[in-house]
Amino acid sequence: MAGLIQSFKSIQTHMDYDGQARAEKLSRIIVTLFGAVGLIWGYAIQEFSQALYILAAGCLMALIITVPPWPMYRRKPLDWQKPQATDTPPKNKKKK
Repeated sequence: MAGLIQSFKSIQTHMDYDGQARAEKLSRIIVTLFGAVGLIWGYAIQEFSQALYILAAGCLMALIITVPPWPMYRRKPLDWQKPQATDTPPKNKKKK
């Protein structure tokens, strides 16, 4: 049981800023493309429901591709500064 919990904790759950921008751009492209194809197909066969089904498929595809933090969205991590030790304790101001 402990090994299972440790394996879940080892799963990466973050994206870097560049990956977030890439995911947003990709999701917009996918939804727009499927929306345009759905609109054209629905108009061609005169079925609005088919256009919505195609758009829903595009939304589902965009969700699967862009929401999980895949490794392609973690290529440029930020180098954070190390925390600096302070010599003085924090001041607690009390109002009287």
